[in-house]
Amino acid sequence: MKPHQAEHDAGGDRPLRVLIIRLSAIGDVVFASPLVDAIRRRHPDAEICWLAESMVAPLLIHHPGLKAVLIWQRREWREWLVRGRWLRLIREVRAFRQALRSQHFDVVLDAQGLLKSAFLAWMTGAPVRVGFRSKEPTSRFLTERIEKDLTPTISSEYRGLAAYMGYDPADFSMQVSLSPAERDYAERFHEDRPYAVLCPFTTRPQKHWPETHWRDLAGRMVEQGWRVVVLGAPSDEAAAERIFSVHNIELMVGRSALLESAALVSRASLVIGVDTGLTHMGWAFSVPTVALFGSTRPYLDIGDHTGSILYEGLSCSPCRRKPTCGGSFECMSALTPSGVLHVAQGYLSTESSAGRVVASSANREEAI
Repeated sequence: MKPHQAEHDAGGDRPLRVLIIRLSAIGDVVFASPLVDAIRRRHPDAEICWLAESMVAPLLIHHPGLKAVLIWQRREWREWLVRGRWLRLIREVRAFRQALRSQHFDVVLDAQGLLKSAFLAWMTGAPVRVGFRSKEPTSRFLTERIEKDLTPTISSEYRGLAAYMGYDPADFSMQVSLSPAERDYAERFHEDRPYAVLCPFTTRPQKHWPETHWRDLAGRMVEQGWRVVVLGAPSDEAAAERIFSVHNIELMVGRSALLESAALVSRASLVIGVDTGLTHMGWAFSVPTVALFGSTRPYLDIGDHTGSILYEGLSCSPCRRKPTCGGSFECMSALTPSGVLHVAQGYLSTESSAGRVVASSANREEAI
């Protein structure tokens, strides 16, 4: 039985109830977000929920296509496990399983592809549980496993999942929904003074662009009249001060919550960043984006989006989680500040919702 036929049978006469599981990674939640509308196009009356960890849940809570966002308290479960509070953990697991089963999901899409996400899919009791094949033993928890469609196109694995389920993946537009409060926050920050956003920070060192490169790029941008804003998490504050304190740059690192940072991206005229969630949001908000890839290369084809992917494609790239260069990361250092600036300047004439990046036509001519 094909999965899309199975989901039809499972739904019966009532609206189909679907759960998407993508627990973490800001960028991947953004990449997977088109699944909601893809499901909705096939099943207009479907009740769609999303299971995620609390850190990424803000990206989903305002999505108009979702009935609810369910939170998996991973940190609490881990803490109880480490502290040996077995009875508390067992009670919480049972309670969460009961809460999931009370939703009576017909279909679960495990868009994470890990043992933990497959186990959570199994806990729902849904008759149709489809997920990605992986090296982890997920087969006992899923009814169907498929290969990831890892093509150079942005969101390719999630497009492949949608196609497998019989959903139309043609219009696979990423979506980050903001509340009026976040939009007002970004408007007040903008104050009719267009800006470019830098997203230098990410989770793994091999995805970083050298600090000296960021400092050089930021200095050149400020000299040419750009208003420059740097975004990041509270854990990035020390690095941000170290890299950018010498320049007249607006550091919003650790000063804006996740959705507030997303709102700032939405009003930017340009985004420059490494392989990190805030960079990927640039595409979701149709903001011209320059992405710097090296050890990772999540995509090369951005479709109709405006922007560029700078990627050297060395013989060792992409190494992902297994660098072979001893920490030199030539794939990233080879992307020079002057080269990045040259590419970025190509989008100065592009109008976004915020206007032009540079403060005046004179500055723009100097930059070009």
